[in-house]
Amino acid sequence: MKKNTLVILIIIAVIVILGGCGVSKYNKIVGLDETVKTSWGTVQSQYQRRSDLIPNLVATVKGAANFEQETLTKVVEARAKATSINVNPEDLTPEKMQQFQQAQGQLSTALGRLLMVTENYPQLQANQNFRDLQAQIEGTENRIAVARKDFNETARVYNSTIRTFPNNIVAGFGGFQQRPYFEAQAGAENAPKVQF
Repeated sequence: MKKNTLVILIIIAVIVILGGCGVSKYNKIVGLDETVKTSWGTVQSQYQRRSDLIPNLVATVKGAANFEQETLTKVVEARAKATSINVNPEDLTPEKMQQFQQAQGQLSTALGRLLMVTENYPQLQANQNFRDLQAQIEGTENRIAVARKDFNETARVYNSTIRTFPNNIVAGFGGFQQRPYFEAQAGAENAPKVQF
């Protein structure tokens, strides 16, 4: 009877140890998943900040100059499209990430065109409100870049954790999926053309 009791105690001890390790790994993955979601929230917050500044910029440009209506319309349309795409961190798939990036890229392009064209209006360049908004948008673009970098780093840590053994077993049971990364926009490898 002592031999049977010893075997049962060893089996129970192994189950408790493995169960404890599994729970610990699961909790670690949950923590990393929450970090990815927080990073995603920061990215969305910075994009929202930029979207909130755009109506003020457009209004300032309209009020200060007889401005090209087509440029303003493209900015407004791109902003509307970018703000209509909302990706839930629970459902962050590569396809949805690409759709989100594409809409934000179109807004960045339209905004860049707007700021380039404003250089033809010296009275607008002298407007303090315009200069303040322009500085805020430039600062926001920097914040977006940092938030995207931070998101990619947290996604990398999370992805590598759920892919390594034995975490991959726990992640499979927990239903944890890899998170996509922000990627460079198409054509970003080409230097912009500068014409004088």
